[in-house]
Amino acid sequence: MKSPMLLWKMIAEESAIQCCTSAHLDIKYVEARFKYEGISFLTISLPAFGKDIQKCLDLGLVDRNLFQGFSWQAGLPRLFGGFLDQVFDRTSGVLLDEPSVDAIRAIRQLTLMFGKILLPCTVAREKAAIDMFVQCEQDVRRSDSLITPVQWSDFERIGSLLFSSVFQKVDSDVYHGRLIPKHGPGATADKLRGNSKYSLSTWTRRLEDLFPAGEYVLPNWRYYDQLDDVDILEPGAEIPARVVSVPKTLKTPRIIAMEPTAMMYSQQALARSILEHIRGNYVLDMMLGFKDQIPNQEMAKKGSREGNLATLDLSEASDRVSNQHVRHLTFQFPHLHGALDACRSRKADIPGYGVKRLAKFASMGSALCFPMEAIVFLTLIFVGIEKELGTPLSHKTILRFLGLVRVYGDDIIVPVDCANSVIESLQSFGIKVNSNKSFLNGKFRESCGKEYYDGHDVSIVRIRREFPHSRKRVAEVLSMVSLRNQLYAAYYWTAVDALDRRLLEILRYFPEVDPTSPVVGRHTLFGYSIERYHRSLHSPLVKGWLTSNVIPKDPLEGHAALLKCLLMLEEKNKGKSVRIGRLHELPSIYEVGGLPAANVEHLERAGRPHAVTLKLRWASPF
Repeated sequence: MKSPMLLWKMIAEESAIQCCTSAHLDIKYVEARFKYEGISFLTISLPAFGKDIQKCLDLGLVDRNLFQGFSWQAGLPRLFGGFLDQVFDRTSGVLLDEPSVDAIRAIRQLTLMFGKILLPCTVAREKAAIDMFVQCEQDVRRSDSLITPVQWSDFERIGSLLFSSVFQKVDSDVYHGRLIPKHGPGATADKLRGNSKYSLSTWTRRLEDLFPAGEYVLPNWRYYDQLDDVDILEPGAEIPARVVSVPKTLKTPRIIAMEPTAMMYSQQALARSILEHIRGNYVLDMMLGFKDQIPNQEMAKKGSREGNLATLDLSEASDRVSNQHVRHLTFQFPHLHGALDACRSRKADIPGYGVKRLAKFASMGSALCFPMEAIVFLTLIFVGIEKELGTPLSHKTILRFLGLVRVYGDDIIVPVDCANSVIESLQSFGIKVNSNKSFLNGKFRESCGKEYYDGHDVSIVRIRREFPHSRKRVAEVLSMVSLRNQLYAAYYWTAVDALDRRLLEILRYFPEVDPTSPVVGRHTLFGYSIERYHRSLHSPLVKGWLTSNVIPKDPLEGHAALLKCLLMLEEKNKGKSVRIGRLHELPSIYEVGGLPAANVEHLERAGRPHAVTLKLRWASPF
C-alpha cells in the first residue's frame, strides 16, 4: 500500500466484480501509462476522462470530441470498455434506456478518486494560476464596461426586491454601532497571528467614519491615550491584500488574498450582521446556504430523479464578482454601502506583478467574499428567471420558487426551464459558468460534493493526501484512516483489508470503534470492540491513538487582553454591549456572560496549532 497504483488496482478489480465484468485490460493500460507519466496520470489525465463521462451522461450520448488522449473502439473509448458497455450503446454511443448505476459509480470512482489529492503543483502551473488571476481582473473590468444602463436598472430593482429588508437592518446596525468585530484564525497581510491581532497598531482613514478606532481598537474610551500608538493610514499608504497560492490539486493551486488585520477585523463585524439578518428572513434562508450543504444535496438528488432542477457550477466565482455589482446593489443604503467600501481592500500585492488596483469586490480570504457573492448570484438568478417568465417579478412570484432555487457558494440550483436564461444572465454580468460541471439535461446532477444519477447516490471516495510512511506524518495517517473507513462503507473489502494491514504496521493499535469515538480506529458493521472496563465508571475502553492539538504560546495582557475578553462576552450576549461597564466589575461580568472568571487560557495561548500529534491512551470506543 505504499504505492497509489496498488490501491487503484484493487479498487478496479473489486469494481469489476461488482459490475460483472473484467478490468484486466484496463489495469494493464493504466499501469503502463502510470509507469511513463507518473502520478499526473492518476491526478490529471484520468480525472479529465471522468469529467467527460459526466458530460456524456448529461448529453445522453458519447461525444467524439471528448476523451482527448485516449483511444477508441467502435463508438466508445477503449478504456473501461466493459463498464461503458453497461452505460452506453457500443455502436451508436447513445445512453442506454436503463444504464447500470453500479457501472456509472465504478467509472467515476476509478477516474476521479485521485483528482483532488492535496499535492503541490509545479512552479510553471503556479505561475499560470497567478497569470489567470491577473487576466481575470482584466475580464472583470471589460465585463463591467459592457453592462448597459438597462441591465443595471433591472439588477438594482430585483436586488432591492430580494434584499431591501435585510440591507435596511444591516444599515441600521452600522449606523447605531451594533456590529461586533472579531479576529479570524488565519494569516493576514501584515503577518499578525493569534493574540497579537488584538494589539492593532494600524487602522485606516477609510474605516474611521463607520468603524472608528476608538470603538473597535479600544476596550472603552478610558483607554483613549492608547490611540496615540495607532497609526491611521491614508488611502495611499494602506497595506494591500497579499495574494498567495495554497495547495489544491496537482493540476492547479488555489489563489487567495490575505487581508490586512484591520480590514479582516471590520469585515467579520459586517459579515456577522449580514448573515444573521439573512438567517432571520425565511425566504432568503431557504434560498441561500452558508453552513449547511444538505439542502443543496437533497435538491440535486431530486433534480436527478425528476429532471426538474438543474445544477450549475461557476468558474473563478469569487474573483468575478465585481465591486460594481456590490455598489449597484447597496447604493440605496448609505451606511451599509459605505461600510462595504471602507473595509474592502482596494489593492493587492500580486507575485510577479507588484501592487495592483482591484476591480473585483473581494478574493477568497475576505470575510465578506462568501456572503456578498451569494447575494449577487441570487440576484442574477432572478434577473434570468424574470426574463424567462416575461413578466416583472413580485414578492408573490419569488415565493413560487421556494425549494426550486438555492445558492451555496458557487454551487447553484435552478429550475431546468429557467436554466438557460439564468446562465445567460450570469454571463452577461461577467460571471463565468463552468459548462463541464453544470448539468441541465439527462439524469446526472452534482452539488456540494454529492453526485446523483436518477435519484441514486453515485458519489465516490476520494484520496485527499499521500500515504504516510510513519506515525509522525499525522495528517496523512488521519487521512488514510478516513479513506479506509469510507472504502469500508462503500464495500471495497479487499482494499480495506490491505489498508488495515498497512495501518496496523504504522499504528500498532487500531481498534474497532464507533464513528463517534475520539479514538483513531476502524469502523465496522459489527460495532466496537471492548478491551477492558473503566475502574470506577465500568464503561468499556479500548487502547488507541487520540489526536492532540498544541496551541502556540501567545500571551496577551493589558488593554488588548481586556478587549478580547469583552468581545467574547458581547458575542455570547448576542451583541449587548459590555464595554461601557465599570472595569472593577469585570469578574461579575464574566459570570453574567457565562464565562468563568478564571478561564484565561485563551490569553496565554492562541492561533492555529503548529502541529497535530497522536497520544496513546485508553478511551471510550463509542
